[in-house]
Amino acid sequence: MADTMLDLIETIEEREAYVPAVHVRDEPAFGVNLSFTRSGRAKHTDNRRRDAYRKALRETARLIDRVRSGALSELWLREAMSTSDFSLLFGDIIDRQMLGTYAEIPPTYRQIFRMGTVRDFRTNRRFVMDGAENTLDEVKELGEYKASKLTPTKYDISIKKYGRRMPFSFETMVNDDLAAITDTPSRFSRAARRSEQRFATGIYVSSTGPNATIYAAGNKNQVLIANGASVDNPKLSTQGLADGLNVLSLMKDTDGEPITIEAAILEVPTTLEITAETILNATNLIFGADSAAMRMETLNFLRNRVKLVVNPYLNLINTTNGATAWYLHAAATSGRPAFEFDFLRGYEAPQLFMKAPNAVRVGGGAVDPMQGSFEDDSLDYKIRHIFGGGALDAKATVASLGTT
Repeated sequence: MADTMLDLIETIEEREAYVPAVHVRDEPAFGVNLSFTRSGRAKHTDNRRRDAYRKALRETARLIDRVRSGALSELWLREAMSTSDFSLLFGDIIDRQMLGTYAEIPPTYRQIFRMGTVRDFRTNRRFVMDGAENTLDEVKELGEYKASKLTPTKYDISIKKYGRRMPFSFETMVNDDLAAITDTPSRFSRAARRSEQRFATGIYVSSTGPNATIYAAGNKNQVLIANGASVDNPKLSTQGLADGLNVLSLMKDTDGEPITIEAAILEVPTTLEITAETILNATNLIFGADSAAMRMETLNFLRNRVKLVVNPYLNLINTTNGATAWYLHAAATSGRPAFEFDFLRGYEAPQLFMKAPNAVRVGGGAVDPMQGSFEDDSLDYKIRHIFGGGALDAKATVASLGTT
């Protein structure tokens, strides 16, 4: 546990760690000064980087781990909690662990969604102007230049606030159940990442299949063609994937000009991962019927054109045909991807909070946050995460139910 937390802190030699040095509240060299923003949030000054602070931070993590493992008595932790700096150090370890774990979980939706920020919770609009990009008309001698017009398209994007609390009793601390407290940031981190992934997937996937508003006949982004015949929703196969790329490549802008999509993302549920890997990693591809006269073999050109993304939320949200449906998207690096994901500006990562104590000692002096609230001695952590998004351009994505 300590090694995991300490990897997120500046590397300091192990020989520097010594448990009693945690009690440094009266050491001038420690120099942890706090100022407060207008919102009342504590802010550390640059002297946080001092060696004394980093050393104390490492020793705090080591102390927590040694008490938790039984190498030291819980009296060490109780004594440390009585110092003015321990709660600050403990809070830094919790916060750094949370942010670090969050970054370690790969977000697959970022390969498909354009990432952005918005300034408030009101509906934010994205405007796209199409037109005047088709091939130029020939102008005869003394002839008149034809006028063109722009066609605006509006997309609405909104964000919402998400979060939860995790309360702990005073007895939990006394009983030395530190695992529950130190594990909370990791749990909150996974919850935040999963919330993002599920929300993003829910934009274009419903319980009955691909979102019918996005994947509609009028948008011409359903995989309907196989071997020149009209076949609805082919299963994921070499031929089906080739047909999906064909549908994506036939997309046109409002002027009737072809849309260039240089990189495509094949998104599949976990049930189709092996099938997709087999197709994309094969050396050669074979098209056609079993008859040798109808068969065509070629090098695997799909390998360099398609990148695979496995999304477990596809078959979790789509309870009707989630095990067979598959999707092809233009990569997020394309000029106009199919979807957008936004955070509130300045809040691009989840935030972890600890409830401040609402009590004072009879003899005077502030109460350590680890002592809990006045009413019931409870400790309380909270995570807050703000994000949202929506669909942009249906021409940048195609889907198949995979049922034919």
